[in-house]
Amino acid sequence: MQKKINPDAGLGAQHSPLSEGCPKDGVLKNTLQKEIVINGITLTTRPIANLTYQPRLRERAKALHQAQNLPEVLFWMQVTKKRFHKIDFDRQRIIGNYIVDFYIKQLGLVIEIDGCSHDDKQDYDKQREDYLISLGLKIYRITVDDVMKQMEFVIMGLEEYIITTYGNQPPLIK
Repeated sequence: MQKKINPDAGLGAQHSPLSEGCPKDGVLKNTLQKEIVINGITLTTRPIANLTYQPRLRERAKALHQAQNLPEVLFWMQVTKKRFHKIDFDRQRIIGNYIVDFYIKQLGLVIEIDGCSHDDKQDYDKQREDYLISLGLKIYRITVDDVMKQMEFVIMGLEEYIITTYGNQPPLIK
């Protein structure tokens, strides 16, 4: 059985993540950035409220975070502490029955770093992706090779995807 996030839970709550940025009465707290601008383009934020999660996955998510998977750590170093356009990223976020590599609350965007661990899991990955999409989330995939060999292009690709997907570009003046 999935539980909904308890926005009133404090740090000591046993089955809830931290309440920072979680919805309260259907309204997101002011801790989420109201406006995101990348390269002069204002993005349409689309936080997804009331994401469910499985409390039993908390220890697994914590273990994955502590495992220090090199590609994830290298990517995390580029985006942590709002280094990527002042956007807040979550790492090893539990959504439903799944743990995603990275999640941007303000955009409802899941970022997955795919390596050889996904080679024999096409059915599982498809089921997982279908579930996440059914929640209204977008998914952006990055390969381990790209992270390891061309981080600059990974960051540029993510930037371009976000602008294309969420950008409110001003009309061209003719």
